[in-house]
Amino acid sequence: MKTISGYHAHIYFDQATYDQASVLGNQAGELFSLRVGHMHQQPIGPHPRGNCQLSFNADLFGQVVPWLINHRGGLTVFIHTITGDDYLDHTDNVLWLGAVEKLDLTML
Repeated sequence: MKTISGYHAHIYFDQATYDQASVLGNQAGELFSLRVGHMHQQPIGPHPRGNCQLSFNADLFGQVVPWLINHRGGLTVFIHTITGDDYLDHTDNVLWLGAVEKLDLTML
């Protein structure tokens, strides 16, 4: 069993939902002790479309995830562990809020 040191929550968006995703990410950053990443407008890494990454410690899971559930406003949010095993972190140790999307796992 690998130790979970933290989590990433990727807020997915397209051109029509960019502003909504930006507001959600910024609100999370203001409410919780987490890092809000760049608004990547194109697919990056294994992610199929634009996203903003929220990075947070494992002890915040019980606060951040319920907040995202209640405030995502229909946006898809992909949440995964950080264990040092990128493949496992993006396949087995995941949660999807909203529609499940296909990741490009070839680079992991």
